[in-house]
Amino acid sequence: MPASQTQHPSTSESTTGQKIAVPASSHHFCFSVDLRAVHNLDAGFPVNCMLRYSYPFFGSAAPIMTNPPVEVRKNMEVFLPQSYCAFDFATMPHQLQDTFCRLPLLVELWHKDKTTKDLLLGVARLQLSKVLSMEKTRFLGGNGEQPSNKIADLSYIVTLEDFGLVKMHEVLVSDSARCLGADELLGVPKGHSEVQTEPRETLEYKAALELEMWKELQEDLFENQLKKKELAHMQALAEEWKKRDREREALVKKKVAEYTVLEEKLQKTLTDLEKREKQLVNAETERLKKELQAEHERNQQEVQDTIRRVRQECVHQIELERARIRQFEEDKIRAQEQLYEAENKHKALEKEFQQYKEQQSNRPEIRLQSEIGILTLEKGDLERKLESATKAKLHYKQQWARALKELARLKQREQETAMARLKKQQQELEQMRLRYLAAEEKELGKTHRQELEDIRNELNRLKQEEDKKKSQDGQELLGVQLQNAHTGKGDEALDDYLARLIEERDTLLRTGVYNHEDHIVSMKQKQKTLKRLLGQMNNTSLRTIEFQVARSILGELGSKRD
Repeated sequence: MPASQTQHPSTSESTTGQKIAVPASSHHFCFSVDLRAVHNLDAGFPVNCMLRYSYPFFGSAAPIMTNPPVEVRKNMEVFLPQSYCAFDFATMPHQLQDTFCRLPLLVELWHKDKTTKDLLLGVARLQLSKVLSMEKTRFLGGNGEQPSNKIADLSYIVTLEDFGLVKMHEVLVSDSARCLGADELLGVPKGHSEVQTEPRETLEYKAALELEMWKELQEDLFENQLKKKELAHMQALAEEWKKRDREREALVKKKVAEYTVLEEKLQKTLTDLEKREKQLVNAETERLKKELQAEHERNQQEVQDTIRRVRQECVHQIELERARIRQFEEDKIRAQEQLYEAENKHKALEKEFQQYKEQQSNRPEIRLQSEIGILTLEKGDLERKLESATKAKLHYKQQWARALKELARLKQREQETAMARLKKQQQELEQMRLRYLAAEEKELGKTHRQELEDIRNELNRLKQEEDKKKSQDGQELLGVQLQNAHTGKGDEALDDYLARLIEERDTLLRTGVYNHEDHIVSMKQKQKTLKRLLGQMNNTSLRTIEFQVARSILGELGSKRD
């Protein structure tokens, strides 16, 4: 079974080596892996990403690695360089399917650092069995020592090409072949042999045995080479590590020296700063003390000035109050002396007045003066009553005039009403007369004539009553006119009497003794005046009404007098 590894699109073959027979039912396969990109990195630091995998079933146990490493940061996608590899091998389909189902392709994610050892971050498990059932698929999985922790997402493409049955029954095995699976090579049975042989005598068994022996030899050689290479690499790494360690130590010593110098400078600077800070604090304290002392002295001086000024004001105020008290005491003494003298004078005058009163009490002039005073008081009272009566007389006169005017207005209204009623009755009588005349012309019976005669009598009677009523209304109208004339004459007399009373009132008011509220005019004079006015009235139909009005006025005057 030929096995060729392709790191790039070209393939390499070995022209010299051991020939191995393969079964006629084997197929030629080409399996390619393309690790494209890494993204969604979940790490707390930038990673120099390198992918590494190996699958001995493809005919090579050497690991395949992407080179050079690429830097991958969080939340970014990076495409991998030189990540394509193709494997050509020959095997039977059922063996291929069984191997793909049992052995997944493990892709390791390494962090490559120049100063430290390479760090394995995670392992991705690629299930190759899905390639057999699907034309093309992209599957992402992760597995390793910590399967629950997702490190990153890996995008890859794997393809499997089947070139059909192998044309050659013998293939050359290259000396550089690293490892072959035990299940990859099977003995090819002789197609033309019909004789049944022992299993151990068959070519397949011999080829498998030789292959196993060759594999053990190659494994030993490969292990020796690996150990030599590992030893050489370890020595080189040790030398490189020692060299870098010396460089780091020198660098650390240099940095330590620089840090020591910087620390000394920093310490010196801190000391200077502390001294400066203390000086500033002391200066600030002194300044505050001076300011507080100056402010205290200024406040104390102001307080002393205020106290001195208040004391002076108090002393001056006390002197003024003392002088005022002395003045009050002197005034009090003088007032007491004057009061004493006035009391003595008052007592002396009282004694003299008492003696004079006793002397004058027996003289007739004194009694006359007392009677004059009493009469004067009575006179004043009578004058006030006269003034009040005058005012009441004027008031009642005005009421009387208003009553007469109201009476005349009522009579005028009654006359107008009576005239309207008479006119209406005349119109009704005229209509009845015309109606009866028309009925008289139409009816010729004796009964009708008698009725007409009765109607005539009734009309005549109504006419007579109307004439009488007209004559009575004329007499009443004449009486009203006479009464108005008589009232006009009485009004003139009353006006003269009122003018005289007003003149007397003005005379009394000018004296200054009486005012408008004094009751001077007696109620009897008012009654006589009203009776005189009533005596001048006619014996007409209005006399009763006027007499009732006059009686009501007299009743009011009597109640006021009482």
